[in-house]
Amino acid sequence: MAEPEEELQGEDGGSAKKVQKRSRRKKEKRREEEPQVLEEENQSDCVLLRGIFKLGKKSHDVLLTRTRLTWTPIVPETPTGEPCTLQPGVVLLQDVFAVKVKRRRAVGQQTGGAFLGLALFYCRRRGRKLEEDTLHLHNSSSEHTHRWYSTLKEQLQAFSSRPRYLKVFINPCSHKKEAVYIYREHVAPLFKVADVRTDITVTERRGHALSVMKECKLDEYDGVVCVGGDGSVAEVCHAMVLRAQLDADSPEKPVKPALPLGIIPAGSTDVVSCSVHGVRDPPTAAMHIVLGHLQQVDMCSFSSFGQLMRFGFSAMFGFGAQSLARAEKKRWMPSSQRREYALVKTLARLRPEDCQISFLPSNRTNRNLSEQQDQQQDQHQDPESVVAVGEESWTTIQGLYLSISVMSIPCLSPVIPRGLAPNTRLANGSASLIAVGNASRSEFVKHLKRYSSSSGQQFSFSFVETHDISAVKIQLQAVAGWPEEESEEEESKTSPIIQSEGATCLWNIDGELVEMANEVLIRVHPCLITLYGEEVDEAESAVSCSCI
Repeated sequence: MAEPEEELQGEDGGSAKKVQKRSRRKKEKRREEEPQVLEEENQSDCVLLRGIFKLGKKSHDVLLTRTRLTWTPIVPETPTGEPCTLQPGVVLLQDVFAVKVKRRRAVGQQTGGAFLGLALFYCRRRGRKLEEDTLHLHNSSSEHTHRWYSTLKEQLQAFSSRPRYLKVFINPCSHKKEAVYIYREHVAPLFKVADVRTDITVTERRGHALSVMKECKLDEYDGVVCVGGDGSVAEVCHAMVLRAQLDADSPEKPVKPALPLGIIPAGSTDVVSCSVHGVRDPPTAAMHIVLGHLQQVDMCSFSSFGQLMRFGFSAMFGFGAQSLARAEKKRWMPSSQRREYALVKTLARLRPEDCQISFLPSNRTNRNLSEQQDQQQDQHQDPESVVAVGEESWTTIQGLYLSISVMSIPCLSPVIPRGLAPNTRLANGSASLIAVGNASRSEFVKHLKRYSSSSGQQFSFSFVETHDISAVKIQLQAVAGWPEEESEEEESKTSPIIQSEGATCLWNIDGELVEMANEVLIRVHPCLITLYGEEVDEAESAVSCSCI
């Protein structure tokens, strides 16, 4: 019957019929191939659900697998029958942190309401920042919506590293006293959407977090969060390690805490946060927490004459400690002005310290040590086994030094994107020892300026030594102190006061001034703590220091 019809239609009608027949054959072929394509997808990534939702005003074919959700617009065929290929949208489930049912409710209505569909909350990466976004899937069928909601919820619950209950410490006095505001405006709403419950403690004094950590029942929580600057972070980290030692009844051996720590930056520099996030951005830090991004991080222990002083990530003696001491006396200044003032005043009174430095070179590679530890049966190895390799392996140097720094993390910041210690990593089992010998003020300033440059030649000077170490002992031969109160004119003329050999000296440990004796032993403890974040090579540069 088809052939006579084609003949009756004439030449033009015949060609149209042929086009329709080719279109029907292509449709049948696509239907035959479709199950084969789905079968191949099932083999590589199991298809859980497939359905139709509206995104905006257009209907989409939505496909859910165990790892992703894709949606493709449903478009009519072209007159020629050729398929219209459109790029599907994709969201990885590892980036989705919440799914909610959308309902239509009247004003004041708290429960019930007609189904509108689903809302998926996920993160988008813009450089180092993680930004919240929402995907709206509209479908008025309650059965269809409930099935998708239940399946999505089940898949998200499979991410075991994501916290459900957090212990939160907020330091209301950090930096500009904005920690409470930052948490309330940028962090709490995200935790609420992600169904993360919190137990909040607003610290009232120094050491408050330590006292709370010693008493609280940590087995109730999935993680700990600190909202504050580097000093607050160091205090909470120190408290977590001490609590782990108490629980394990191991007073001599550092023990890795069972809970990870999340850091919400609310300080003036936030180098620890920048080192695991790559940017000083509270929403990004909160997103790393709700998504359960975990990063192993090395820590250092600081002891003097056999007595443990604290645990931390970085320490500076000399220029770094003196500039911080001057900055702390000008807390009324804006942070940028205070920092520049302290740098200029310290440079004006630049004087070296007579020190003896003994260190154990690290035998670790520069790759992530946590990957090596995954292959070891005992992940909590004795730190002494790392460094106790014989007395002959210690290397000793002595001389006059303007600055001595020991850092187990890169110490990234917006001012110094590549970090104060760019040669180390978060979890490579070693620390970077940077010893800056005696030099003229102009040469030392050149050394400082190269930290913020992209060339990375700050260690190319003859008076700068760098070593990858597992342990270091620093002994001051003479401790120099400065008068507490001086006028601007007197400060530039007064000579340093040389104190007795048993006197204390100032150290800058994680942005906090710490008084220690003239002999300090620093040991590196590989992967001692877990932080919410990721390995970062360089921080986003947002500000610059023009004081030098």
